[in-house]
Amino acid sequence: MFAVYAARIDRDQPLSGLELGERPAPEARPGWSTVTVKAASLNHHDLWSLRGVGLAEDKLPMILGCDAAGVDEDGNEVVLHSVIGQSGHGVGPKEPRSILTERYQGTFAERVAVPTWNILPKPKELSFAEAACLPTAWLTAYRMLFTNAGVRPGDSVLVQGAGGGVATAAIVLGKAAGLRVFATSRDEAKRKRALELGAVEALESGARLPQRVDAVIETVGAATWSHSVKSLKPGGTLVISGATSGDRPSHAELTRIFFLELKVVGSTMGTKDELEDLLAFCAATGVRPVIDEVMPMDRAREGFERLASGEQFGKVVLTNP
Repeated sequence: MFAVYAARIDRDQPLSGLELGERPAPEARPGWSTVTVKAASLNHHDLWSLRGVGLAEDKLPMILGCDAAGVDEDGNEVVLHSVIGQSGHGVGPKEPRSILTERYQGTFAERVAVPTWNILPKPKELSFAEAACLPTAWLTAYRMLFTNAGVRPGDSVLVQGAGGGVATAAIVLGKAAGLRVFATSRDEAKRKRALELGAVEALESGARLPQRVDAVIETVGAATWSHSVKSLKPGGTLVISGATSGDRPSHAELTRIFFLELKVVGSTMGTKDELEDLLAFCAATGVRPVIDEVMPMDRAREGFERLASGEQFGKVVLTNP
């Protein structure tokens, strides 16, 4: 079957290890099901995999992609939960949690196999492309906001780095949930888009906010860390799920963190129950993922290049006929 896969690891030029071509179709195994992929979306996780982060050399070649929506063996329209081993279903009881493609072949292919437990019904209100955007970036944003930041309608939130998948999701979900959302970006066009999506104000990266906020959604890392900490109210919460600019800020702001009793919470992906809630939330409210571009699977290299350049706003989606 046709697939998009990591053939080599290159930490400096990750796209040099990306290949498109024929790979073996998934084989049947107890407790697992095969899904025909209709749409799959790109994440920074896929770029990091090409750099060897979370993907060992002995697992190559590895079909990339951890998000997908498609049709199961019984003809049902479904969405995949990308966290494998969280529950013990379909894997050994002692297997640690992992994201699809760290140990098992991914979704950038005609078909993918996952534990049957990881398959959820796709709401009829969502297209395959829309549903394929939710299991990683949008689920991460949902958990960051509503589980780990614990914000409530009327609270204020700063979202760093508007344009990225998680940041864009946080703006849309925050607006829909009645939050006062501030956003930052170095790019004027992305700041304008953030306002269109519901941010009350969009500022240049590092600019002083008109007020301190209850929570910060942080995915940028070192470049915005100090600004994130300084933007919080006393007792506020900084939730971090990524560090695309690096994980070693020049100033950790430890004094401010302990003196103002700030909370720093790490967040990774989300649970199957949270994904089910997110799907229902989108179906009920009309909230839809922000899609930057949809392209056929055989143009995957273009999608990866767009993601690597940081030019996209929202999700890049790959589709099969």
